[in-house]
Amino acid sequence: MYWLCQQGMCDVTRQGGEALILVSSCLAGLKVRYDGTDCLDHKISQLIKAKKAMPVCPELLGGFSTPREPAEIVGGDGGDVLDGKAKVIGKSGEDVTDQYLKGARITLKKVMEANAKVVVLKENSPSCGSTMIYNGEFSGTKIAGNGVTAALLLRNGVQVLSEEQFLNHVDDII
Repeated sequence: MYWLCQQGMCDVTRQGGEALILVSSCLAGLKVRYDGTDCLDHKISQLIKAKKAMPVCPELLGGFSTPREPAEIVGGDGGDVLDGKAKVIGKSGEDVTDQYLKGARITLKKVMEANAKVVVLKENSPSCGSTMIYNGEFSGTKIAGNGVTAALLLRNGVQVLSEEQFLNHVDDII
């Protein structure tokens, strides 16, 4: 099964012809966000039920619990965190970079194990933001950039889409 995305054709076919897309767990309706809520999207939930998508939460994989303190990338974006030039800092000032890196590495491993070519991540997150993240000042201001997990996946050739980008094309694959 193929579907058109912004950057061209994206192959989302697994061995045996079964499509698999990894999606942020919060988009699948799991209450895993920092504040204990979800961002349920019913079309993504349908893909989960049809076994065409699998939920993943990099922050939980990194060792965080729910709820947890909000965190933002300070000094750059996810790519800069991967390069050691920026950090992920909790609102109280705690450096939580190692947990974000751990979650990103485990997510990449899950993507590779599933042979997923497309991953749909929740926009604005310090893990999952694929085009926008918060600016590191806890002011609610967003800037262009990737979260840590999105940056690692992109560096490894994985197609990363925000929920908005994906939902523009979801009818092509349901």
